[in-house]
Amino acid sequence: MSKKPVQFRLNGAERAVFVEGGQNLLDTIRRGLGDTSPKWGCGQGTCGACTVLIDGQPHLACLTLAEAVEGREISTNAGLGANGLHPLQQAFMDHFAAQCGFCTSGMLMAAKALLDRNPNPTRDEVIEAISGNICRCTGYEPIIDAILDAAKRRAA
Repeated sequence: MSKKPVQFRLNGAERAVFVEGGQNLLDTIRRGLGDTSPKWGCGQGTCGACTVLIDGQPHLACLTLAEAVEGREISTNAGLGANGLHPLQQAFMDHFAAQCGFCTSGMLMAAKALLDRNPNPTRDEVIEAISGNICRCTGYEPIIDAILDAAKRRAA
């Protein structure tokens, strides 16, 4: 199978990779570029562990074709803490919102997209924003509290 060149920005850096037809973005980011922060979960778009931001909007990397991101901006959890901990990362630590870590990367990216478009969300808006991400450990309350706390920290 022939490979096709694809160029995009990953966490602010220009990247060029060769991808096979049908290759998903998650495989391209993890194996092709070595950014293992988006997690491989279900591979079917149901768990949300692979959530990345494409031009600021949350997308499931396991369901996104790598070819579809030509010329776009991709953000992963690895890019959040480029200059120290992001307020979301610190809030997740402070609220014990990351236990097994399965959902954390996807939750952080879904939360970042929410806070970027709505810096002062309600509890219900947070719940809606993370509804595509499955958590197996925390019961969601610490995650919701962490996101609301991060919003307050960013406003201060």
